[in-house]
Amino acid sequence: MRFLDRKNELQRLDMLLVHGGLAVIWGRRRIGKTRLLLEWSVKHKGLYTVADQSSDSIQREYLSESFSRKFSGFNDVVYPNWRAFLNAVAKEAERNHWSGPIIFDEFPYLAAADTTLASVFQNWIDHEAKQAGLTVAIAGSNQRMMQGLVLDASAPLYGRASESMRLKPLPPKFLSEVFSLKRAAEIIEIYSVWGGIPRYWELAAIYGDSLEKAVDQCVLDPLSPLHREPDQLLQEEIPPAVSLRPLLDTIGLGANRLSEIAGRLGKPQTSLGRPLSRLIKLGLVKRELPFGLSEKTTKRSLYKGADPFFRFWFTVVAPHRAYLAEATPDMRISLWKKYKLNLISAEWEELCRKSISTLSSGDTSLAKEGPWEPAGRYWSKNGPEWDIVARSVDGDRILLGEAKWHSGPADAKKMGSLAMELLAKGIPDIEACRNLTPVYALFVPEYKGRNISAGKIVNLHIIDAEDIVNAL
Repeated sequence: MRFLDRKNELQRLDMLLVHGGLAVIWGRRRIGKTRLLLEWSVKHKGLYTVADQSSDSIQREYLSESFSRKFSGFNDVVYPNWRAFLNAVAKEAERNHWSGPIIFDEFPYLAAADTTLASVFQNWIDHEAKQAGLTVAIAGSNQRMMQGLVLDASAPLYGRASESMRLKPLPPKFLSEVFSLKRAAEIIEIYSVWGGIPRYWELAAIYGDSLEKAVDQCVLDPLSPLHREPDQLLQEEIPPAVSLRPLLDTIGLGANRLSEIAGRLGKPQTSLGRPLSRLIKLGLVKRELPFGLSEKTTKRSLYKGADPFFRFWFTVVAPHRAYLAEATPDMRISLWKKYKLNLISAEWEELCRKSISTLSSGDTSLAKEGPWEPAGRYWSKNGPEWDIVARSVDGDRILLGEAKWHSGPADAKKMGSLAMELLAKGIPDIEACRNLTPVYALFVPEYKGRNISAGKIVNLHIIDAEDIVNAL
């Protein structure tokens, strides 16, 4: 699969080459860190190295082999420690009038093998590498360790990075460059399974336009490459995060409140704060609050899957492993279809909320009412629920929207019915919505018209899948 997007990331890395310095890149596995760094390295004739899980002496021996491709004879010397190794790199680079980039991929493996490396590396970045004008990048999939090396105020590399970026999933629109998709609604359907992870796209692309075949052959079949994907990702964290698996199972089964999660696990609520926080930092779980409430509020918090693929896996695969082991391909696909609509609908809502701020710069009718602040969801014990709620940046208007997923274009009758349901809900009775002019919107996969009148009350804004994909 060809390299997709990452234009902003490449631009920032390119700018680093002007004066040299340190770049730190991290993100979950399969998200494309290595591909990004290889593209950057090839473009500027850099040196890419990747660490392995081994002893520090073996690691230096392997890296010496890599550096010998750039510096002849570099691997003829045995380097007793990291200080000697890194100093030799800086001297050779300066002698050859070469400034990099040098890329240390999977840096956490090096740091785990020798706890002194982070401090030695920091000193080297501050002195020898700086004197040689080197551009250096470290990367890793172990998000906990990478964040600890850079973001923790007590960490050796804190404040040293000129560029620090966490790679995010690719937006849905790039799926059309991998699959032959003619409709934006198809992009949403595929994204609800694979999310924005390039490696998953690459595996699924083998099966062309058949999402069913790709889901079965890549995930549902017990022999498929992604059948145990979450377990593998959790195991590869340092330290392994397999102890977090029960939390993901519980949330996947529909327990979203802290009290429900604790009850199903048979643990006190107070013991779940730290593991839930780690899952949030890994990008696998998100904490959701009703729109307008303070972040300090805990009783009304909901915890949900943040990644489409994990949400799909813990809904379809995890609870049915025994069944899938004996099922035929048709039976496996039939099982997935039972959950397909709910999975697409959940991701559709997420994408609609994420798009609100960027929709402000588009050419939709809703953009003319904006710009809008980031959107949230609103629910209360006895009141109405709203899928999308956002304030205008000027603080004058409140957007109230509903996201509805259905197959094929909606007709005028269906849209009229949805519009009347939306208007009947009323405005949320919270301070954040009071004295603001309401703006209503329906988010549907496909609709040929742009506006529809609901009685003589208000004109609704209609946003479809094409608008959302373009905005993201």
